[in-house]
Amino acid sequence: MTDPPLIYLDHNATTPVAPEVLRAMLPYLQDRFGNPSSGHAKGTEAAAAIRRARDELAGLLNADPDEVIFTSGGTEADHLALLGALGARGIAGTHVVTTAIEHPAVLEPLRALRGHGLRLTEVAPRPDGVVAADTVLDAVTPDTAMVSVMLANNEFGTLQPVAEIARALRDRGILIHTDAAQAVGKISVDVRALGVDLLSLAGHKLYAPKGIGALWVRRGTPLTPLLRGGGQEHGLRPGTEPVPGIVALGAAAALAASTGLTAATEIARLRDRLEAALTSRLGRVTITGRDAARLPGTSHLRIDGVPGAELLSRIPELAASTGSACHTGGASPTLAAIGLDAARAAEALRLSLGTGTTAEEVQSATDLLSEHADLIRAR
Repeated sequence: MTDPPLIYLDHNATTPVAPEVLRAMLPYLQDRFGNPSSGHAKGTEAAAAIRRARDELAGLLNADPDEVIFTSGGTEADHLALLGALGARGIAGTHVVTTAIEHPAVLEPLRALRGHGLRLTEVAPRPDGVVAADTVLDAVTPDTAMVSVMLANNEFGTLQPVAEIARALRDRGILIHTDAAQAVGKISVDVRALGVDLLSLAGHKLYAPKGIGALWVRRGTPLTPLLRGGGQEHGLRPGTEPVPGIVALGAAAALAASTGLTAATEIARLRDRLEAALTSRLGRVTITGRDAARLPGTSHLRIDGVPGAELLSRIPELAASTGSACHTGGASPTLAAIGLDAARAAEALRLSLGTGTTAEEVQSATDLLSEHADLIRAR
């Protein structure tokens, strides 16, 4: 007897590597193994592949290729943006504004800098998982050096008013950073339209492998490198470049540029169908940010009287989560930030769809979640 096929609804945690991406990167794990810094044919071949990938990612973001810095992932990109920019300006006495629903890769380095003289303000969101632009702007002081607001929340999928904040601060000499790891490849992300100075992303959120990411740095933005060594990545990220991962990220960006918006429409349709079916069958279902702009594939919901962890433990054939995969132990602080007490937070489920999600899987997930939620409620 074979196990039932897994229904994967955890794309916000990580995405599978797209077949097109795998095909693009495989040669650089095999015959095209050269060091990009080498002057011979193998090296120049690898260096050319990096240039193509940089062009592909820049094209997706409406950026200039020389503004793209490849990193080991979203966490390093966030650290380089925050610590690099603050290091260039000086930390002591500096004020930074961020939000209480940022990814730990943003919040934790900023909190650590408080021991070095940084003043940090963490702005609370509304109950719908959106941080009001006015609340962020009201927190800005004459000493504010940087504002960091994520583009899309990883748990709720809610889009944040980054462009509005950037427009209001454009002439005040304040750097604007956005963690766009959940947004790039899922919605249109144009760095010029956003008006930010720094934007970080992670490859494994857009169908590239883990271990590769990037930071977009607006030309002229002062940045101090976190690592010292060779002069790779304009001297901002030394170390021999991981060519296969970089090629994969470029291929994923090209794929998103060609098919992303079309796929997003279908993903949103399936997400809406899932939410409507669960609400109809179970009643008393609360969807975070239901009336706000959200990522097309993210549904953060609470089924009244049904603990999320218990529900998922009953359904091994469904891969989903009760919150961010990056929070370890206990309830997510993001849920507390929108005002949920421990009992309500325990009901949370995050169902995140992707390009491979089918209508049949959505129907099966609806049936399984409804059946087991009813059993838990009937106890």
